[in-house]
Amino acid sequence: MARTSQKTRRAKAGRGRPWVVANFATTWDGRISTRNRTPSDFSSPEDKRRFLEIRAESDAVLVSFATVAADTMTMGMPDAGLRAARVARGQGEYPLRVILSGSGLVDAGLRLFGENFSQVVVYSTERMPEAVRSGLRGRAEVRLGEGSRVLPEFVLRSLGEEFGVKRVAFEGGGTLFWDFLKAGCVDELCLTLCPLVFGGKEGVTLTGTGLCYLPASVKASLRGLERVGDECFTRWRLRFSSVDGEFKEKGDSSVDSPEKEA
Repeated sequence: MARTSQKTRRAKAGRGRPWVVANFATTWDGRISTRNRTPSDFSSPEDKRRFLEIRAESDAVLVSFATVAADTMTMGMPDAGLRAARVARGQGEYPLRVILSGSGLVDAGLRLFGENFSQVVVYSTERMPEAVRSGLRGRAEVRLGEGSRVLPEFVLRSLGEEFGVKRVAFEGGGTLFWDFLKAGCVDELCLTLCPLVFGGKEGVTLTGTGLCYLPASVKASLRGLERVGDECFTRWRLRFSSVDGEFKEKGDSSVDSPEKEA
């Protein structure tokens, strides 16, 4: 079970990290889940197909443990055609599955860990109880960092260096997305706008619930837009404010940017 200093990794994390594509469906009032955080099942079959296509393009799929537990997801690739296309591109049949948990309270009994079609890597901190570490042994690779939170830079650097990951599909949740935005570690946002309004103040937004403002606004440039029925699928390139206040794209030039129009 590897232990690596997040501070050391953070100092090196400015360049060479994988390309990160975040993928969400949202209501018109910005909700990505219901008040009870039930599985997000409000988008159309066409959007769910697109969701899998974006996952299939990536070397790794990354989610928070809370999202895995709420959606009871296995992070798989059920479409044989998409799996075949991956193999034809020289990728593995399935993406690497990556789970983040700051507390380390990961239930090794979830069905995700019973499906062995691809490797699972769990990133957490030294807060992970020894019993959980033992339970994950043989089911997942575990990487532990310092502090109370898992740093996005630490995770992405590890994925690139240890697992050869060049492209990551980020699939939630909102709180973890806030962390990645704060760190400037998201390159693209694929956002499907669904014709629904949930209302209320307890629903989960794109950046979680009850979090403070980001240190600086994130700007986005529209790269693709498609209407399917009453849904609108959009694709955005994100730009982050530098120290001098200028907005710049954070992606490393050594990583191919898939400028695909939707």
